[in-house]
Amino acid sequence: MSVNKVKVIANYLPQYHTIPENDKWWGKGFTDWIAVKATEPAYEGHNQPRVPLNENYYSLDCADSIRWQASLAREYGIYGFGIYHYWFSSNQQLLQKPAELLLQNKDIDINFMFIWDNLTWKRTWSKLSRGLDWAPNYDKSTEDLENIDSGILAELVYGTEDDWKKHYNYLLPFFKDERYIKKDNRPIFSIFQPRNDIETLKKMTIYWNELAKKDGFDGIYFLSKDWPERLEGKMKYAPFAPTSWSIFMEYKIKEFFAKKKKRIGFYDYDKCWKNILTDAKKASRDTYLCGFVRYDDSPRRGNKARIILNESPKKFGEYMKKLMTISKKQNKEFVFLMAWNEWGEGAYLEPDTVDGNSYLEILKKVIDEINR
Repeated sequence: MSVNKVKVIANYLPQYHTIPENDKWWGKGFTDWIAVKATEPAYEGHNQPRVPLNENYYSLDCADSIRWQASLAREYGIYGFGIYHYWFSSNQQLLQKPAELLLQNKDIDINFMFIWDNLTWKRTWSKLSRGLDWAPNYDKSTEDLENIDSGILAELVYGTEDDWKKHYNYLLPFFKDERYIKKDNRPIFSIFQPRNDIETLKKMTIYWNELAKKDGFDGIYFLSKDWPERLEGKMKYAPFAPTSWSIFMEYKIKEFFAKKKKRIGFYDYDKCWKNILTDAKKASRDTYLCGFVRYDDSPRRGNKARIILNESPKKFGEYMKKLMTISKKQNKEFVFLMAWNEWGEGAYLEPDTVDGNSYLEILKKVIDEINR
């Protein structure tokens, strides 16, 4: 059966609300908005700081904020959100409030799924190989914190089968929600970092499939940005999002600002997209295609930022049309997009004071054309 419509799923960051852990690690009241507001231009003409339209620095512990996002996404043709999921262990989960509010408020009209970012959170200088340094530009102000020697903030612990069941049981009410994105009666769940202890993940996913079948599903449809191997036929192989810098052609390898000692990696928007499209044309039948809106993570990384230059709504629309056309020809239902609201990485569709709704408007036009 051929795909009638190609559906866009945009990555969704649930970080914009205060939590005790952020207060402790980065300073009282920290969210990505703090970093976004404090960003300074690194060069002449640098579009920083990025400012939301009408200075809408929303807080995602409020259902009305999520309702507004969902309404805007629907208005412009977005099928659903891929919500980042931060489950570190049976004893620690972070930033879960927005998803829980979405679950509780059935009137919020948006489809959704989870992207489990299964990494330990660490400080920039930690020697941990598999970890995420969430806000490296703010590490310098936290030298008095406990456990400073390890650099571990929130440790990922898969645990045993009992822990896997607790995790699954937490997810089950979301899976059962009619808005949760499914394929062939299987809830779609992304494991973002499959190389982080693949052997444990193989056992856990097989176990989750068994539990899901007992709960009336035909299993779980697992996705990832990168699988090192097939998992005994139990999981779909689907590289997930264009966050690997191997797909980006570097525009200028090194950029030095002598006085400020800045070293920023610059990349070219057109070259990045051309690489994505080249890879998309060669993608296997079980690989979903992924694109990006724009990228500039200087709010988070300061003088070690990666910035993609020469973006524009017009270019974005042209490239998304090509990507969605390829997806439709390959008979693939979903296209993933980075991102809906990753302001700290300059990857967002939400309206801002420079471009207004232009990126949303061009995307809706493309979606309507491809799916007419």
